[in-house]
Amino acid sequence: MTRARPNWKGAPVWSGLPYPLGASYDGQGTNFALFSEVAERVDLVLVDDDGNHSSIPLPDVDGFVWHCYLPGVGPGQRYGYRVHGPWAPAVGHRCNPAKLLLDPYTRAVDGQVDNHPSLFERARGRADTGDSAGHTMLGVVTDPFFDWGDDRPPRRPYSESVVYEAHVRGLSRTHPEVPEELRGTYAGLAHPAVVEHLTSLGVTAVELMPVHQFVHDGHLRDRGLSNYWGYNTIGFFAPHNGYAAHGTRGQQVSEFKSMVKTLHEAGLEVILDVVYNHTAEGNEKGPTLSFRGIDNASYYRLVDGDWQHYYDTTGTGNSLLMRHPYVLQLIMDSLRYWVTEMHVDGFRFDLAATLARQFHEVDRLSAFFDLIQQDPVISRVKLIAEPWDVGEGGYQVGNFPQLWSEWNGKYRDAVRDFWRAEDHSLGEFASRLTGSSDLYQHSRRRPRASVNFVTAHDGFTLRDLVSYNDKHNEANGEDNRDGESHNRSWNCGAEGETRDPAVRELRGRQQRNFLATLLLSQGIPMICHGDELGRTQRGNNNAYCQDNEISWIDWRLNEEQRALLDFTRRLIALRADHPVLRRRRYFRGETVTHAGQPLPDLVWLRPDAREMTDDDWRRSDAHTVGVFLNGDAIAEPDPCGRRVTDDSFLLLLNSHWEPGGFRLPDATYGERWTTLIDTADPEGTPDEAEHKAGTVVSVEQRSLVLLSRPSRTGR
Repeated sequence: MTRARPNWKGAPVWSGLPYPLGASYDGQGTNFALFSEVAERVDLVLVDDDGNHSSIPLPDVDGFVWHCYLPGVGPGQRYGYRVHGPWAPAVGHRCNPAKLLLDPYTRAVDGQVDNHPSLFERARGRADTGDSAGHTMLGVVTDPFFDWGDDRPPRRPYSESVVYEAHVRGLSRTHPEVPEELRGTYAGLAHPAVVEHLTSLGVTAVELMPVHQFVHDGHLRDRGLSNYWGYNTIGFFAPHNGYAAHGTRGQQVSEFKSMVKTLHEAGLEVILDVVYNHTAEGNEKGPTLSFRGIDNASYYRLVDGDWQHYYDTTGTGNSLLMRHPYVLQLIMDSLRYWVTEMHVDGFRFDLAATLARQFHEVDRLSAFFDLIQQDPVISRVKLIAEPWDVGEGGYQVGNFPQLWSEWNGKYRDAVRDFWRAEDHSLGEFASRLTGSSDLYQHSRRRPRASVNFVTAHDGFTLRDLVSYNDKHNEANGEDNRDGESHNRSWNCGAEGETRDPAVRELRGRQQRNFLATLLLSQGIPMICHGDELGRTQRGNNNAYCQDNEISWIDWRLNEEQRALLDFTRRLIALRADHPVLRRRRYFRGETVTHAGQPLPDLVWLRPDAREMTDDDWRRSDAHTVGVFLNGDAIAEPDPCGRRVTDDSFLLLLNSHWEPGGFRLPDATYGERWTTLIDTADPEGTPDEAEHKAGTVVSVEQRSLVLLSRPSRTGR
């Protein structure tokens, strides 16, 4: 063990306060507070710039919180804890003062773990005596002061939201206009070239993959890989130090705040993908880094009657104990910190079903949801659930409470099936296109409950979805066993990259079909970063460990990619301009008499212009449908209380392998229609041809056409 040497200049140790937890600098000194119900003694360890340690026994404990105040200790000071107490895995306790532990509440982290044996409990029947100092991460005291200026959250209405899922490192790592020293960092994401791409694209929110401090798993490091995605959190208050351009002694906090401020100035919301369901310590064979050594039985769910093993509904080895008050406090304190101090605008909760497991079953009335509902800070930001986990009964799409939106996995599956012309796919596709009322309306939720996506970080990119029938994950070093095997993908006639012009043309058309469907659907659309550019991962559908060209966006665009980018921009702008494409309430399929016109708000049409019947929906070979979206029938107040009408649209969809003709409905629907989108065109937007009522519009195989006519009542 490193010999202790005072480095806080021998100042007296004051009692301090039990709250707030963590290290809190007040301008003159720092208060340290750590929860542990099982501890018999706690030592605070200060580490100086030369790596020398000073061990300070915490003098006071109140309500299981050990605390002290050190005058003169300020920002940049590195620290950890040693917790003395029982090491009795059979009853759930794993205290071991040989482990230098990270403060769960630290605001910044210096260093990374190195997979040294001292991090693990290797000996049978006793704790390993190896000291982990020098092989683990250290907390850092941070300066809470930052000049936010006149920063204001954009607060976009849900109905206007277009979410862009992005990876801090992958987004800017190869961008030629970003200085090399800033690429792959918070500062790189905030660079004008990246911000301009986002704003010109038209998205309203950036959903960042995990930025909480995470750990690179030892088995990945041994194979020369890393935990690139970051779903391996160890510090719920600390921005990941690997994304910092300017230093890791607290500079990462200021850099993150500057990024948020810049994105807000550009009108972009910042949503964080957060992983509160488990930690990076894994199961009983994993490293002891923080929670396990501080109070294992309080922080983690243990197997009933077998407390040396962990109850795991996340597939990572452990799950946090969501009924323990200090675990719930940790999560709520973390969420409030990121909103109030870091100014983020919302959260996407990874494996959110686990957060609802107060005991064993998923319970929408659990303490976690109650706390969110009544919290005056968190209840007012955007809340998005990944509504499943790997435990029994874990698939919970449609079952989250009122405040929540959800990643709609059924949308992804239905849209993929429709565009690869699966039998019996039309009916569910129609439900997903119009907002999935079958999933959400029963609990009085609105279309905003559905976050629609065709691709996300987990799985194929959009380009790979239309280029591969099978996953190709050999680079992950797991013999292609990892990743989802049933992807609902179709390679359009050749596996992987090809020079065949017919295959390439069809792949481009399918990408346009998916993007157009996504952005013309009711609900909140989410685009996976780089899909608008035709990004490929070479068929890897589980690139979680690939911090390299497989995962990074390649900004060298060819003509096809530039055309896809322009097409995506036009679709997003079209959606923004037309409220009927992003309604706040569900279609009713009924005539809206108070709107002053006879047509229903939505009508499903056969290719012969007759309305769809139940028999039509049940046909296994039904691959074509038209839908009339009545802009004159919106007649609902916008967020400012004004009643809105809009242009009306005809969306003609043909996922069949043969072209088809759609007869336009009679003049009751509209006398003349203008073509706005045709995905069979390489640009996606042909000349705005006009079509009269009752005439036939040709829709090529595997394509869609969008027609419009002006509002009859004015907007």
